[in-house]
Amino acid sequence: MRFDMRLPAMSPAGSADFYTAALDMAEWAEQHGCLQLIVSEHHGSDDGYLPAPLILAAAMAGRTRSIGIQLAALVLPLHDPIALAEEMAVLDIASNGRVSYVLAVGYRPEEYAMFGHDFADRGKRMDKCLEALRHAWTGEPFEFDGRSVRVTPTPLAPQGPGLLLGGNTRAAARRAARFGLGMLTQGSNSEMVEIYESECRKIGTTPGACINPSGDTVTTAFVASDPDRAWTELGPYLLHDARSYAAWLGDHNKAVTRSTASSVAELRDQQGPYRIFTPQQAVEHIKQTGFLITHPLCGGLPPELAWPSLKLIAGEVLPQV
Repeated sequence: MRFDMRLPAMSPAGSADFYTAALDMAEWAEQHGCLQLIVSEHHGSDDGYLPAPLILAAAMAGRTRSIGIQLAALVLPLHDPIALAEEMAVLDIASNGRVSYVLAVGYRPEEYAMFGHDFADRGKRMDKCLEALRHAWTGEPFEFDGRSVRVTPTPLAPQGPGLLLGGNTRAAARRAARFGLGMLTQGSNSEMVEIYESECRKIGTTPGACINPSGDTVTTAFVASDPDRAWTELGPYLLHDARSYAAWLGDHNKAVTRSTASSVAELRDQQGPYRIFTPQQAVEHIKQTGFLITHPLCGGLPPELAWPSLKLIAGEVLPQV
């Protein structure tokens, strides 16, 4: 279950109720068989896209007891790595090690400008931040930017919270291999697993997990007894989400989540990452793929329109799988 907290002006939901609904859904999800909660990060978005994912992750951890929580992706170079290492360590302890991260370099120059960093140097800054995290979680003093720093408390595991590197390029694969990290790709390059494993072999590191979603992955699924009605009610919000991501990604950044649809009808006809299943279709989807990825508040969807899908999943889909 993923949350990015877009809340465009067209949505009648208020921001306080919207965030309250996300926390209620996180607690409900744990009680009804959800495997993982995912929160995302972007900055300076007109629709209020979640800019502080650690805070929402911490709130979700406080409302739950066992479900995994992942920040995917955390745009690492935008953060002060020392402050971030402290926050991640505290969240690791408070959540009993349930919070993991996909660390990415990011792709929006305007976000780098907002934080006063050079977009052209994002790769070098990414390396510097990864090195800082690695040193910080030892709990020992080390030098960073010419000053002595020490991060305490240390995370529960000696190596720190679970980390994957996000990316879809050979440069990202080289970085993951160099830092001994697994990868989560954007899924548009079928060769990324081999590229990653090849880079690991070159420098003699043991490959970690490399998750490379197939091109037909459904990343935003809803369930409805009447899909025609659901597309009428939910479609404008799904389209806002699709068009917003497409605008950010542009022509050069590919991802399985990307849709080129310009209308609700086109988004539906594409049968792509945005889908509204009947309960039986959702059952078949899970049997074929092993999972169902939901995005209940997608595009600012009012909570009262989101809950029926979740309740159908719990009541009519999961009992059959």
